[in-house]
Amino acid sequence: MARTKTLSPKAAPRKSALPKPGPSKPALPRQAVRRAGWVLRYATIAAIWFVAVGSLVALWFVWDLPNPSSAITQPRRPAIILLDPSGQMVARFGDVAGKVVLPSELPSYVPAAFIAIEDRRFEAHGPFDLFGLVRAGVSDLMHRHIVQGGSTLTQQTAKTLFLSNQRSLRRKVQEAILSLWLWKHYTRDEILGIYLNRVYLGAGAYGVDAAARLYFGIPATKLTLAESAILAGLPKAPSSLNPLANPQNAQNRALEVLNAMLATGAITQDEETAAEADLANDASPTSKSSWFALWTMQQAGNLIPEGEDATLATTMNAGLQTAAEAALNTAISTQGDALNMHQGAIVVLDARTGAVRALVGGVGDREGYDRAVLARRQTGSAIKPVVWLAALQAGMTPEDTVLDAPLSLAGYHPKDYERSYRGEVTMRQALADSMNTAAIRILLRAGGARRVIAVARNLGLDDNLPDNASLALGTGSVGVMQLAGAYATFFNGGNRVTPYGFTAINRVPVANNGPVAVVSPGLASEMRDMLRAVVTGGTGTAAFLPDEFTAGKTGTTQNYRDAWFVGYAGGDIIAVWVGNDDNTPMNNVTGGTVPAQIFKQIASTIGGG
Repeated sequence: MARTKTLSPKAAPRKSALPKPGPSKPALPRQAVRRAGWVLRYATIAAIWFVAVGSLVALWFVWDLPNPSSAITQPRRPAIILLDPSGQMVARFGDVAGKVVLPSELPSYVPAAFIAIEDRRFEAHGPFDLFGLVRAGVSDLMHRHIVQGGSTLTQQTAKTLFLSNQRSLRRKVQEAILSLWLWKHYTRDEILGIYLNRVYLGAGAYGVDAAARLYFGIPATKLTLAESAILAGLPKAPSSLNPLANPQNAQNRALEVLNAMLATGAITQDEETAAEADLANDASPTSKSSWFALWTMQQAGNLIPEGEDATLATTMNAGLQTAAEAALNTAISTQGDALNMHQGAIVVLDARTGAVRALVGGVGDREGYDRAVLARRQTGSAIKPVVWLAALQAGMTPEDTVLDAPLSLAGYHPKDYERSYRGEVTMRQALADSMNTAAIRILLRAGGARRVIAVARNLGLDDNLPDNASLALGTGSVGVMQLAGAYATFFNGGNRVTPYGFTAINRVPVANNGPVAVVSPGLASEMRDMLRAVVTGGTGTAAFLPDEFTAGKTGTTQNYRDAWFVGYAGGDIIAVWVGNDDNTPMNNVTGGTVPAQIFKQIASTIGGG
């Protein structure tokens, strides 16, 4: 039997317990590893730079960001308030802050007016109003310039409290940061209250109470709807929309506020109509007293407490100030071009004390060059009363005669204005008709130029005057304020006065130089009578008032470069000068024309002043 051959274990095929290895993966190329390292490295560096630059940008936005907590209570500039003799405010310098008033203490239409015109969705949004920003952006694009702002009252409060009005990305970012801070620390009503008490409303007034007192003379709790609309219109342009600067602009802006209030349902149509009727009166201008106020501040100088609020009791009469400004402005605006007469100055002072009641330094900018105080102009014949006084002191009388005839002094040939001569005339007549040759003869009989200069110094005229016979014709230059003070002596019984503008600071009396007797009452009375003849039948008849004692003297310089009238009415001296800053001649303007007319216009208001 054949044997079956078996395979040995070694020969029999067996499956391995381990999987058969596949093909090996190639190793990661060294270049790729290096590239990944560079990417990671640059990403890290970029991240570091991003953080660094971002930190610098953030620092640039906030490095001078004010501390909100302290800024809310930051001090204001001290206020200096000027009052007239009746206690009414006539001017103010620095910042005015009224009493703090809560929105709940005000008539409801006061906060409603500000909300309607500045942020009508104030009750519906947070610190920012995205809808308002979009609306403003669309409006600006349609008009191709900025016509609307998208700032909320919260943002405006942040700007008012902490920032300037500079328009830049940096300021807007700071405004956003501070708005968030306000929203976190205060309620909506509290933010509204802060805004109403700190918003700038023009003329140095911060807050509705200060503005109400400044513009209307009442506290904010007494504001009418029309007055509230005027105030609510001011934040847009405080300098040009306030009633003191431009009453018509203030009225037009207030109409916009009333329309906005009507549109938001804050007021009814009847209320809007009634308020419109009140606007013309409420937006009327008040007396502008900057000329007087600035001069008074200069006079007060170091007497005003530094860093503290101060109240100055002044001598200004608001009615006379307004009348003086109006008289000069009207003369220049209606006759200036035809007469080549473009400037002027006026001083009104109490003849008895020297208290200045009105001061106009020129036409135009009330904070510019003060011609009433600083300018020195030739007087023409307005200096002749000083010459006549010297002659009276030398023994002459108003009825003594003097020759009015051609005269020659070492080649000097003065002539009368009318180029005709009267022969022997009285001193009274020579002054009334302003005779030049007679004036020089009177100067010589009075003791000469030096004697007249001594008399002028005694009256307060301390400028350099010519030491020759031309002095009698007004070739010397003096100030309007000085000449007004000198004329007071003729009408107060012979006392020299020193012009002054205030009597007390913070209710503490200030000593001013009082009247000093320098001329006998008898001679002062004679001068008064001769100056009266100037307006009743001489060169100054344009200044005559039938129901008021007026007296004074005209003055005209060579080629009509200066024209004066200085006189007396109702207890006051009124000194008027007109001319041109560049000293160009006017067209036949004499002291008996425009200056005398201005004097008369002012004098006619003194009885009720």
